[in-house]
Amino acid sequence: MTKEFAVPPVVFPSGGNPSVVSIQKRRVPSAPFQPSRATNPSIPFMSFDIGSVTTASPSPATLYGGPIGGATTFEAEEPLLDELGIHPDQIRRKTLSILNPVRVNAHPHTDSDLSGPVLYYVAFSLFQLLAGKIQFGVILGWIVVSSMFLYVVFNMLAGRTGNLDLHRCTSIVGYCILPVAVFSAVSLCLPAGGVVSFVMAGFFVLWSTRVCTSLLVQSCPDCEEHGGLIAYACFLIYTLFAMLVIF
Repeated sequence: MTKEFAVPPVVFPSGGNPSVVSIQKRRVPSAPFQPSRATNPSIPFMSFDIGSVTTASPSPATLYGGPIGGATTFEAEEPLLDELGIHPDQIRRKTLSILNPVRVNAHPHTDSDLSGPVLYYVAFSLFQLLAGKIQFGVILGWIVVSSMFLYVVFNMLAGRTGNLDLHRCTSIVGYCILPVAVFSAVSLCLPAGGVVSFVMAGFFVLWSTRVCTSLLVQSCPDCEEHGGLIAYACFLIYTLFAMLVIF
């Protein structure tokens, strides 16, 4: 049995298709506000025409709020090593002056630094480590104590004319440890405790003593008469470092 429902009739408005009527009654939007163009074409930023202004990428200095460190570009800044006080060219010139024990040039050592001594200290300690000796603290402690010892001895001998400060004394002692570091590298190929090791140890100790004494005496010309006492102090210092290699 089916049930019938009363469906009300659909009445369309007069005028035809309702979609056409609604489209006709819809209000056409007006054009948005467009400001007037600038009359002066020489000022591009006053023009509202986007296509007339060329966009340029900002420079790094402008992007980060101005110059960095007083420099307009990154190329004008100093290298990182120079900012840290490490000058490879200066270390090279000082190293070449150490490698010539016959004619020592003290001019590169007028500006003291600790970059080269730290480099040779690390090299010396690494060679000792290859020999099975962990002596990083021992070598560093002996360098500090020997620098203070040589500083006191030199200034006592020089008197009022002595102009050697502790920083420069540490720099000279550290650079002159290079021959002992070379001896530590050579001793890796030599039998321990042999006659050859003692002979080579004496050669490298005299090399370091000669260079260190020349640098100290040239820094104070009035101390030439005390050169023997200064050489004796330097000989004791580098003999201790050579004993670390032999024994």
